[in-house]
Amino acid sequence: MNITDVAKRGLVLLGCGKMGSAMLQGWLADGLPASSVWVQDPFPSDWVQGSGVHVNADLPTAPAIVLIAVKPQMMADALPILAAMGNGETLFVSVAAGVSIATYEGILGGQTPIVRAMPNTPAAVGKGITAIVGNGPAGAAGLDASEGLLTAVGQVVRLENEGQMDAVTGLSGSGPAYVFHMIECMAAAGEAQGLSPELSMALAKATVAGAGALAETAEESPEQLRVNVTSPNGTTQAGLNVLMDTSDGLPPLMIKTVGAAAERSRELGND
Repeated sequence: MNITDVAKRGLVLLGCGKMGSAMLQGWLADGLPASSVWVQDPFPSDWVQGSGVHVNADLPTAPAIVLIAVKPQMMADALPILAAMGNGETLFVSVAAGVSIATYEGILGGQTPIVRAMPNTPAAVGKGITAIVGNGPAGAAGLDASEGLLTAVGQVVRLENEGQMDAVTGLSGSGPAYVFHMIECMAAAGEAQGLSPELSMALAKATVAGAGALAETAEESPEQLRVNVTSPNGTTQAGLNVLMDTSDGLPPLMIKTVGAAAERSRELGND
């Protein structure tokens, strides 16, 4: 399924908050005609209403793709209006956390092509990473089509099975919030050493952003990059001795953090 097919048959976006808007902006920039997109959202932003897409209008009967971007709590109210599109050629792609493929099959029908995806918030600036997994009816073609859509907001990786999705949610889905909090903590630590709040925050933001960009583009592993900037008995080594402590440093804390988020994802899936 290519952009021409999507443009001909149409794309429905169910929910258009920050994530949905980021994806929509990427699709339009990639050449998808605004007239081929239908957005269903109770509170569409001014940008969405001015983008040229159909907003809260009658939907096509068999669109190429329906992308579900509503919160899990709203799923029961939102999905029934799309049930008639199930068990057909319409591909359903969900970015809702904790909602299993089986749940969608129960509402839309067992022969419905469904791809479950977990993006993260850097998608808003084209720097996201999304993990995808599909059911049998979706097949390779459905995964290819989903990847083509989701690359508009960053990288895409494919999972071996749906059971890995909770770990992805705990790591990359929730991960940006961990990094934001690390920036807060680094800035607070700089203040504790005598820097002004503004200067300390600027240093913390730029340090994390720069290190992340270097880690993504460098040929060396993050481990090697760390070694490269750590002089024996130097200042970085002194800080890492605290941060890398295996009993109360960052390693056990991150295992607990990602584990707690992944467990919550499992609980949401069972609600």
